[in-house]
Amino acid sequence: MSNGLKVGILIVVAGALGFLGYSQFKKGSNDIESRPAESTTLSGIENSASAGGVDANGTSMKSETGNLSETRAKTTMTLDKTEHEFGKIKQGDQVECTFKVTNTGKEPLILEDAKGSCGCTVPDYPKEPIPAGESRDIKVKFNSTGKEGKQSKKVTITANTEPIQTVVTIHADVDAPKTDSKDKSKSSH
Repeated sequence: MSNGLKVGILIVVAGALGFLGYSQFKKGSNDIESRPAESTTLSGIENSASAGGVDANGTSMKSETGNLSETRAKTTMTLDKTEHEFGKIKQGDQVECTFKVTNTGKEPLILEDAKGSCGCTVPDYPKEPIPAGESRDIKVKFNSTGKEGKQSKKVTITANTEPIQTVVTIHADVDAPKTDSKDKSKSSH
């Protein structure tokens, strides 16, 4: 068998497999259970069908957040607020607030990811789809250890909405203990 014929057969087989994969993907595109697995983090390493894996079309999927939300049916969401002010807190305090998200569209709302702008800001968001008309809470914890003065931290929420990303912000004024050499000398006497 010639090399050209072998290449031709491989192309036909690959095309047929790609078509079958695509038709299966389209067949289940409105069925949440048939979608690729959500991203999970295991010891800081992303592990999912989207982490360098292959989708139902046989296309390589990037590990960037938002790939799944780009292909899902779109819906809309509202938040009860987009900013939260903790006010004055002491350095080392760990505080938490809640943002209520409501699915105002017709499709299930799928929060693919929520990331804080730094390691001191940790969001906890619902991993299950939010049915149309229902609400869930996104909790955001802020650890003020090592922080001082006015702080503003962002949380970027990625979902099957347009636009794909929505940003909420938390603010705090961190009161750090003053270290004064005069105070130390007085306390030692």
